Amino acid sequence: MLIGELAKVTTTTARALRHYEEAGLISSERAPNGYRVYDERTAVRVRNIRYLLAAGLTLDDVWVFAPCLDGNVAAAAPSATGLRVATERLAVLDERIAAQTEARDRLAAALRQATDDLVRPLT
Repeated sequence: MLIGELAKVTTTTARALRHYEEAGLISSERAPNGYRVYDERTAVRVRNIRYLLAAGLTLDDVWVFAPCLDGNVAAAAPSATGLRVATERLAVLDERIAAQTEARDRLAAALRQATDDLVRPLT
């Protein structure tokens, strides 16, 4: 299938597919006209890549799961390396969430203070 067809069946973009190919996670053949041609099985691989990315992993993290990308990655038995990578990524996400929560709380407090100052009667 051509890149546009693969993008459509995997609900992604041609740009993302080229990025996955550049990262070595998928591959294509070249037609005589230079167009990328993908094997039908590549759709499974792309869906699994997208699943892992949606779970918060990075493309570098996805490499750890490369042996599972052609099957049902969600049902595959986890490897020790896969568990370590996922645990580390979860810690990074938790740190980011905590930092964003702190920033949100500071902004909310500043807005409450500014609102209180506007409402307070002058004496």
